[in-house]
Amino acid sequence: MSGPVKATRTQKILLLIGTLVVGLALLEAAARVRMHLRYGHTGGEFYTSTRDAKSGLKVPDPNQTAGAIHINSLGFRGRDLLEPKPTDVVRVAFLGGSTTFCTEASSDDATWPALLCRRLGERFEGVRFEPVNAALPALRADDSRRNLEHRVRPLDPDVVFVYHATNDISRDTRNLADAAGIFTGDGGKPSWLAERSVAWDLIEKNVRVKARQHAASSEDGRLEFDPASLAEGFRDVLTRLVNEAGAAAPLVVVPTFSTRFRPSQPDDVKLEACNTALFYMPYMTVDRLLETFAAYNEIVRQVGRSTGALLIEGEDEIPGDGAHFTDSVHFTDLGCEAMVERLLPRLVTDERFLAIVASKR
Repeated sequence: MSGPVKATRTQKILLLIGTLVVGLALLEAAARVRMHLRYGHTGGEFYTSTRDAKSGLKVPDPNQTAGAIHINSLGFRGRDLLEPKPTDVVRVAFLGGSTTFCTEASSDDATWPALLCRRLGERFEGVRFEPVNAALPALRADDSRRNLEHRVRPLDPDVVFVYHATNDISRDTRNLADAAGIFTGDGGKPSWLAERSVAWDLIEKNVRVKARQHAASSEDGRLEFDPASLAEGFRDVLTRLVNEAGAAAPLVVVPTFSTRFRPSQPDDVKLEACNTALFYMPYMTVDRLLETFAAYNEIVRQVGRSTGALLIEGEDEIPGDGAHFTDSVHFTDLGCEAMVERLLPRLVTDERFLAIVASKR
């Protein structure tokens, strides 16, 4: 009897192994199909890019499509620009990081820069509004200065939006954490297997997010610093950027930065809303994240006022929930629409903006 029993057990083990292999293969295939449908490929980057010789920035290669993202002939997200620039066109440039590039938007037209220009076109007859989405993932305010000088200013923009905070916060706090010896420097670097498996990469990221959310409830290994003092460095960089944008265009618009997490939320909701913020800044607590974003937004307000830019506040007018944010800071399509609803009333009542529009008629 031992022979048949052993055979049965072996068969069960082999069947279990086979089932697991098939299950993992199906999971991997589903993850790759999902990524291909969304981005047009299954690689690590959304699009191919090259280091720009003039700006030193890594910018998208022109004339490519990656799922919902189209890169035009000048390397910007969206449609090609009209050249030469027609006299009835208000060219609106947008500087920022991934929260302006809108990687998560379902199409180029669903991004808040494109939506805003479309709504403006519907409001003002006889004038066309052309978006230049010059934002790039991971860009900080100092990077946008080079982006402005070498890629945006030559396009003769009439209005320039500057939307920055989160990438500067990540870099500035990471430098402090590194100096304090409480940050390893990986910031979420994937494992060997995650670099080769789309499904495992998703699993690994989710596990890390949950682990860092749990760790954020403890003060052990957390970074101690004064957010207001740290934000002073951001003041200098943002002031230079806004002033240089003001030399490139008649009007600069500076919105305060919106996040999904809010002080008024219950603790469990705040923790979930801080998911990706804690993933990239695992040395922070929820309260310290709130304090730091508030400090940087205060700098945005002060710089907007001191430079004469059009300051647009109301960052919390966009609901802090999963319907409007895909994670801690990135908008869904509905979030992009809410961003436009926040910006539009302030923009269309600004005398400088109305003068620009009138000059195009």
